[in-house]
Amino acid sequence: MTGSTTRRGFLRGGVGAAIVTGACRPGVHGEVAPESTAPQPTPRERVGVEAAINGEARTLEVEPDTTALEAVRGLGLTGSKHGCGHGACGACTMLLDDQPVVSCLLPATALHRRKLRTIEDLGRAALHPVQRAFAAEDALQCGYCTPGFVVEATAFHDRWRAEHGTEEPAADTVAAALAGHLCRCGAYASIVRAVQAACSGKYDGTGPLRPPRIEAIEKVTGAAVYTVDVRVPGMLHAKALHAPWAHARLRRVDWSKALALPGVRGVIDLMPPTKLVRFAGQEILAIAAVDEATAVRALGLVELDADVLPPLLTIEESLAPGAARIYPNGDRGKPSNATEGPLLPERWHGNRRGPFDLFSKRADKAQRAIEEARSVGTVAQGSFRTQVQCHTPLEPHAAVAAWDGPHRLTVYLSTQAVQAMGEDIAQRFGLRHEDVRIIAQHVGGGFGGKATLTSEATIAIELARICGAPVRYALDRRAEIMIGGNRPGAAIDVAVATDRAGEMVGMSAKATSTAGVAVGTITSIMFRIIYPEAPRDLRDEDVVTHAPPGKPMRGPGGPPAFFALESTIDELAYARGEDPLVVRKRWDPNPARKPLYAWAQALPAWRDRGAAGDDKGRYRRGVGVAAGAWFAFVEPRSRVQLETTPEGLVASCSTQDIGNGSRTTIASTIAARFGLRADEVFVRIGDSRYVHGPMAGGSRSTSSLVGTCDDACTQLQDDLVELASRRWKLRGAKPVAEGVRHDKGVIPWRDVLRVAPPMLVVGRRHRDKGGYFLPPLAGIAPEDYVASSLQVAQVEVDTRLGRVRVVETWLGVGVGRIVSPVLARSQAEGGVIQGIGYALYEERRLDPRAGFLLTAGLEDYRIPGIGDIGPIHVHFDEHGYERVPGHNVGLGELVTLTPAAAIANAVYHATKWRPRELPLRPDRVLEGLRA
Repeated sequence: MTGSTTRRGFLRGGVGAAIVTGACRPGVHGEVAPESTAPQPTPRERVGVEAAINGEARTLEVEPDTTALEAVRGLGLTGSKHGCGHGACGACTMLLDDQPVVSCLLPATALHRRKLRTIEDLGRAALHPVQRAFAAEDALQCGYCTPGFVVEATAFHDRWRAEHGTEEPAADTVAAALAGHLCRCGAYASIVRAVQAACSGKYDGTGPLRPPRIEAIEKVTGAAVYTVDVRVPGMLHAKALHAPWAHARLRRVDWSKALALPGVRGVIDLMPPTKLVRFAGQEILAIAAVDEATAVRALGLVELDADVLPPLLTIEESLAPGAARIYPNGDRGKPSNATEGPLLPERWHGNRRGPFDLFSKRADKAQRAIEEARSVGTVAQGSFRTQVQCHTPLEPHAAVAAWDGPHRLTVYLSTQAVQAMGEDIAQRFGLRHEDVRIIAQHVGGGFGGKATLTSEATIAIELARICGAPVRYALDRRAEIMIGGNRPGAAIDVAVATDRAGEMVGMSAKATSTAGVAVGTITSIMFRIIYPEAPRDLRDEDVVTHAPPGKPMRGPGGPPAFFALESTIDELAYARGEDPLVVRKRWDPNPARKPLYAWAQALPAWRDRGAAGDDKGRYRRGVGVAAGAWFAFVEPRSRVQLETTPEGLVASCSTQDIGNGSRTTIASTIAARFGLRADEVFVRIGDSRYVHGPMAGGSRSTSSLVGTCDDACTQLQDDLVELASRRWKLRGAKPVAEGVRHDKGVIPWRDVLRVAPPMLVVGRRHRDKGGYFLPPLAGIAPEDYVASSLQVAQVEVDTRLGRVRVVETWLGVGVGRIVSPVLARSQAEGGVIQGIGYALYEERRLDPRAGFLLTAGLEDYRIPGIGDIGPIHVHFDEHGYERVPGHNVGLGELVTLTPAAAIANAVYHATKWRPRELPLRPDRVLEGLRA
């Protein structure tokens, strides 16, 4: 697309007038309607609606286009969630005359003289059996989708029980009943188990319930408060204007008409000084108004004049001779960062950045070994391509910002990094860290996309400052998919060579990643942390395009790397006539994976799978295997404050829970040390005022928290021993697991705590005995260990339609001690399900000429549903990691690395066609089978 001429673009939808900067951070331009002349909203036509909502007669005054969801949430009933806005996710489900409806599509006027029940009403008198089952079976993670699932499942449960009594429904029956609901965390397996158990009568009654996840009751009743639920007095609502072009230079932005619209309070300019648009969806300006509808109408009055330039949307276009440079000044042009840490400097060659070869080992020898093996050994090689995968958590990026004077700021933020965001915001806005408070009570998923400071926070903060009022800004679903974050696409060339005896002698991998306008993607390191230390030539490079920036996504760099590597290992094993599992076992020195190979070899599905291509007919089944490895990350600055109070033990930490179970990890670790139940430990997290807590990313949370909690418990127990010795005049007192041992017996910890005055200790995570593999960088340190996994997948390939179905999955995990087995299983199942989505369904698509988003909703951007997954069996091997504090490492990233490779290898086993591009769409499968 080089050499094309520019064209003028005009867009009605912005406002200009005199720009003032006095109330804004330097460099940010904005304008606010003067208080004396600020227009009031023009009254719109409103309709009276009389409805019985949760048994209470209500009269609502609504506009004709108000949805039932908007009306109900406006009453403070925020349990039902806005997920997609187009009826695809089910998070907004309510019962209308006892029938489930998606309230985001239902006009509020349709409630007239009808009966509506929301999640808040279901458990008001006593928890419904479905709510009890969801809590007990851990049929949830972040909990954002849970109210919708629960409402739908209660309707199904009541119908089923009326017709079938306590007969347990089949899994497929449950999946069909809940087919209109999506869970991005992937809690489907537990959801099916919970509904089956509730229908069988297992959770009838009102007896004591102690769920494995300590906040489960809040989530199954809709009481959990997320950032999108926060409302503060006088709050304004912000909306942003997104560029409709992938490449353009703005000539004029006129927002005067928008600012004159009644109800609009302020506007800020979000464009850089160059006025250059580098991707479709880039935020041009943001407007704050008294409500969302007014802000949207104001955007329609903004006028833009731009020179529209030809975009470069693919790797090939960006690398074509004569292609325009997206960043003419390279790193000095401050490209977006696709990583969590700082960008390492690299050289640019046009739109190519790199190569980055830091993780190579004797690269020249590796290339020589590969060439020699072509004649005296075995070489497997291939070129693999992976797509752009979007994070799209069901709770979108959202922030509510409120200033208290010019120097104190509170931000409610849907974030994976409460403490880090407080530090980053303080630095960005020139504030003291202690004057910035970040609050994230519950977070509706993140997957890496909410790990850094992004525009939802800065827009809310800037508008709140110039308007002098709190401001809420949340992305809608289209914007969330467009700019909320994505896993970069990649093209990876891999070669693996062995000698005659079958020992690896060399490996090469070149990864070319495209994170849109962002850089910093590193994939090659994954080729260093698994298999023997044979020479290897490893190179990474970025190619920038006019596409939205990538961000770290669960296991950054891992799924594409292991898809390419494990597919190549599989191909090499078949070329040598060996069992693919035996080859991996022979090469793999990792002690944590050794027991997993024995476990996998004993699986009937693997043992009895037959030869590749044996299955015939239209539907062909195959079994594949893939191994995975991930770093043992830790955040050394992590702390946990533990104190005794009249109400019991209270643990505080500025970490957050995005569904990974941080609350439960803290509570269960402390409870185990004191002989208490987890629900007897009160946990306070999600507030930057507390002591430093780890971010939820890189599988660092559990490994950072467990050792820290243990240290706090040790300190407190030492203090309690001293207290007990004085109070009861004990001799030889010392702490033991059961309590305070002395010369005449043991006093249980529970009894000591009852008499303890207020006491406070702060635990820290002591450096493990093996040390760190590398020094801490950007607050995180990799330990001298890796986490290990092994996955076996069985698939069925429809050779007529090209559809691949995952029939069953077995996942073995070696991460040491499992703190909470139920929650760990949920994490593992969720990772497998996200990996299934990556392998088979998910693919962001842009218009190939203009660059705007085509997969703009959850009906177009396909994530796995409850009927797509098949049974998942998780096996934990808890050997190893004895020298790590807490004796464990994280698993959140690890479990999503292997599904794509295992599924692709299973497809080969079924059909003898080797997939080399993701996702495995039906058209690609059919093309491969024909070839």
